[in-house]
Amino acid sequence: MARTDLDMTKGNPMSIIFKFTLMLLLGNIAQQLYNIVDTIIVGRNVDAMALAAVGSTGTIMFLMFGTSNGMVSGFTIVTSQRYGAGDTKGVKASVTNGLYLSLIIAALITGAGLLFMRPLLVLMNTPEEIFDYALTYISTVCAGIVCVILYNYCASLMRAVGNSLMPLIFLICSAATNVGLDLWFIVGFKMGTFGAALATVIAQGLAVIPCIIFIYAKMPTLRPSKEDWKWNPVIIKEQLKYGIPMAIQYSITASGTVIMQSAFNTFDYIAVGAITAASKFQGIITMGMFSVGQTMAAYAGQNYGAKNMKRIRQGVNSALKLYIFYSAAAALISILSVPKILWIFFDSEVDISLYIPWAMPYIIECALCYFFLAMIFIYRHTIQSVGYAQLAMILGFVELGARILTSFISIQIHNYYVAVASDPFAWALAGICGLIIARVIFKKIEKRWAAEEPSKSPAIAETED
Repeated sequence: MARTDLDMTKGNPMSIIFKFTLMLLLGNIAQQLYNIVDTIIVGRNVDAMALAAVGSTGTIMFLMFGTSNGMVSGFTIVTSQRYGAGDTKGVKASVTNGLYLSLIIAALITGAGLLFMRPLLVLMNTPEEIFDYALTYISTVCAGIVCVILYNYCASLMRAVGNSLMPLIFLICSAATNVGLDLWFIVGFKMGTFGAALATVIAQGLAVIPCIIFIYAKMPTLRPSKEDWKWNPVIIKEQLKYGIPMAIQYSITASGTVIMQSAFNTFDYIAVGAITAASKFQGIITMGMFSVGQTMAAYAGQNYGAKNMKRIRQGVNSALKLYIFYSAAAALISILSVPKILWIFFDSEVDISLYIPWAMPYIIECALCYFFLAMIFIYRHTIQSVGYAQLAMILGFVELGARILTSFISIQIHNYYVAVASDPFAWALAGICGLIIARVIFKKIEKRWAAEEPSKSPAIAETED
C-alpha cells in the first residue's frame, strides 16, 4: 500500500514546504470559493443590499471559523509532534480526544452565536436596510458550524501527518456541490441569503464523510482502535495547552476585524459592498499566506518532535524566501485585477463605477503589506508548534491594538483612507513582532535541548539565520 503520510523531518525543506503549501493553497482557494460563490450569486440574483449583508457578516464568520479552526489546529499539533517522535499510540490517542474536544467546541460556539448574534450586529453598526439579510445569513451558518469544525479537524489530522492531497480532493468536490446548491436554493427556490448559508453548511458537511472513510481505510497511523477511544486527561491537557491559545489568537484577530468592520459600516452600503467584493477577491489572493502557515504548523511540529531546531530554522527561512516573490506577485495581481473583476459580484444593472473608487484604496493599501501578512502566518504557526502557543498570542494582541487605533481614529474623523489602513498597519506591526519573538524562542529551545542532550549539542547548535 502506498504511503498516505509524509515524514517532514527528512528531505529538502524548501521542496517539502513548496509542494505541501501548493496542495494546501489549492484546497484553501476551494474553501474560499464557498463564500465567494455565495457573494456572487447573491449579488447577481438577489440585490446589492443582500451582497452587502453577506459581506458585513464576513468578520463574524472569521471570528467563528477562526476561533474553532485555531482550536482544532491546536489539537492536531499534538498529533504532529507525536508523529515526529514516532509515538504511534500517542498519535491515535490524540485523534480520539481531539474529536471529543472538537464536538464540545462546536456546541459552545453554536449556542453562544445564536444567543448573541442580533446584539453583535447592532453593536457593529450594521446598516438597517441590510440588517435582516445579515442576521438570516450568519445565524444559519452558525447553526451548522459543527460541519465546518468536523471537516477542519479531519483535514488538520491528515495534514499533521503530512497528507495535504486528500483534503484538497475532498474539498474541491465539496466546493462543486456548494455551487450547485447555491444555484438551486438561490436561483431556483428564491431562498435569498438563507439559501446561500444553507448551501455552504450542507456542502461543508458532505466533505466530512469522505475524510472519515479515507482515514479509516487508508491511514492506519490515524485510525484508532477500541482502546484508543478512552478519555485521556494527559492528552486532553496537552491539546488544550495548544488549542486554547490558538483559539484566543484567532478570536483576538477576528475581534479586531469586527471592530474594523464597524468603522466600514459608518459609510454607506455602496462602500460596504465595494469592500465586500474587493475583500473576497483579496481573500483568494492571500490564501497563500494562510496556506504556508498551515504548512509550518505541520513541518515545525514534526521537527520539534524530532528535536531538530536546525531544520526548523531552515524551514522558516525557506518559507520567507518563497513569500517574498509570492507577495510581490499577489500585490501586482490584486491592484491590476480588481477594477476589471468587480462587476462579477453585482447585477448587470448596477453601476460599477460607483464602487471602484471605494474598492481601490482598500486593495492598494493592503497589497503593499502582503509580505508582512505572510510573516505573521509563518512565525505564528511555527511559534505555536514548538511549544510556545501562549507567546504567539502576542501577535494577535498587536493586530488587535493596531486595528482598534486606526478604526477609532477613522470613526472620529470619518476618514475612509484611515479605515482601510487598519489591516496593513496591523500586519506590519505583527509581522515584525513575530520575527523578534521567534528568534528569541529558537535560541531558548536550542539551549534547553543542548542541556538535555550534551552529546548532540554541536549538531543542535548549528543553525542558519
